[in-house]
Amino acid sequence: MERMILEKIPPGTDERDGMPGVGEERIAEDEEILDRFFARDEGAIGACRDKYGGRCRAVAENILGSPEDAEECVSDALLRAWGAIPPERPRFLGAWLAAVTRRLALDRYRAETAEKRGGGELRLCLDELADAAGDGDPWSVEEDARERLRDALNRFLAEEKPGARRIFLRRYWYACSVAECARREGKSEAAVKMSLSRTKKRLRAFLEKEGFSV
Repeated sequence: MERMILEKIPPGTDERDGMPGVGEERIAEDEEILDRFFARDEGAIGACRDKYGGRCRAVAENILGSPEDAEECVSDALLRAWGAIPPERPRFLGAWLAAVTRRLALDRYRAETAEKRGGGELRLCLDELADAAGDGDPWSVEEDARERLRDALNRFLAEEKPGARRIFLRRYWYACSVAECARREGKSEAAVKMSLSRTKKRLRAFLEKEGFSV
């Protein structure tokens, strides 16, 4: 289930959902950094680290539970950025970097949990989703089934109200703790837990309607 929900923000969703502090002034600053990438100015890497390194590090550490491993993921993500930009020019650089970091952290998480379970906030997130997603090992699902489930989840999240979707993405995409979600949203932890519970109930009903066995 984590691969389908946590791998990609759904189409039609503002990719800044769940990413605090991304305003118009930040977008303007991002354009300057992107111009440096296109000019092949290696200082762009340092600028990215200064501006978004902390946020990306938090995303990776939420998943891996290790500051050292998280830092390696951030460094790898910055190298990926250097290789991808240009020709790519992300609309929201911070969200793009967080997504790259997160994919790298998930790859490392999968490798580390091939023989053991546990570690990081991600495991707790996945346990919370079990009731909505059903039982079974998500890594053993056939590729076509994963694609169908991913598509269904994308459609479900795209139709959710912005507040509920944002909390859901913070928790299950960025693997933020409930306390962190509450702080970012300016809500109590109880309110965040209630929002997540209601969203998961709607998700379960949606998946059942779509023909998935949950």
